[in-house]
Amino acid sequence: MNALSAFTVWAQKNRWIWAAIGVLLLWLVLSVVTNRFSLSSLSGIVLSASFLTVVGIGQMFVVTTGRSNIDLSVASVITLSAFVALLTIKGQDANLAIGVTAAVLLGLAVGLLNSLLVVGLGIPAIIATLATGYVLATATLLSNKAIPGFAVSPALKDLATGRISGVPIMAIIAILGVAAASFVLRYTVFGQLLSAVGQNRAAARLAAISNGRVIAAAFIISSVLASLDGLLLGAYIGGAFLEMGQPYLLQSIAAVVLGGTLIFGGSATALGTLWASILLILIVTTMQIIGLPPGAQDIVQGIVVIFVLALAGRQALARRTTAEPADGATPKTQAKAAASLPE
Repeated sequence: MNALSAFTVWAQKNRWIWAAIGVLLLWLVLSVVTNRFSLSSLSGIVLSASFLTVVGIGQMFVVTTGRSNIDLSVASVITLSAFVALLTIKGQDANLAIGVTAAVLLGLAVGLLNSLLVVGLGIPAIIATLATGYVLATATLLSNKAIPGFAVSPALKDLATGRISGVPIMAIIAILGVAAASFVLRYTVFGQLLSAVGQNRAAARLAAISNGRVIAAAFIISSVLASLDGLLLGAYIGGAFLEMGQPYLLQSIAAVVLGGTLIFGGSATALGTLWASILLILIVTTMQIIGLPPGAQDIVQGIVVIFVLALAGRQALARRTTAEPADGATPKTQAKAAASLPE
């Protein structure tokens, strides 16, 4: 086997590499063309990508459950969470614990609602989460009227914008989140069950796996991470505004799929989500350098998302019968995970 063949085989098992290569190539092109890019500017791009990575990890868990499940409520959760933070924290560090608790409870409530609609009532995820998003949008409008000001907790501001030895704290948080998600997918029972459910729900059910609980857990994780992301994003920009979470809707889906997670479920890569988030932010940065108007930028991003989803759909169909488990899980470990469940 020659080097190219060996790399192809390795890349099939480590699909995150393509997003990483995309980041490297686009970065080199921008550096040569503009003469403006440096480690400092890369640090700023990674900072912006960190917010996308956090919500992307949650979206990844939902996509891994299969049947083209996606969470369309994340944008509304991010926006509402930023408003809730302003209302509860009121710019005081003393109220920070209350604000974080409120964000977590908001995420749990939305996740449970989505789970009820998808698992309990059998409504397709794309419809259920879209409806939830509309409900949350109304709640955001009411919160907007009640906002007395835009004071942000100094401690939360430092967390969202601060740096340690030049490295953004948010980037460290995102990397830790990716490491934790990778560990869950690869080494925990839940990760093996998630992969099994995403690959074949009928087989998982026969293996005594509770599909509904696994799917519900994925939606709850997605909503909680989106809510915490909104809390931090609001601190980063110094307030909250309507539709502030909207850019993260399509981008979170694109980051997951572009990073190597199969759109039909059963195989995920948290590391790929991180690299793809950086790549998407680089694409947006490139369009801004070129001077494309916001409307044109939205069109380009839409085309990128369509292209990625179409390509991922074809790949997933080709691999559907031989899809790899999430982050290196094997059928043997899935069987062990299923056997560990109570009857």
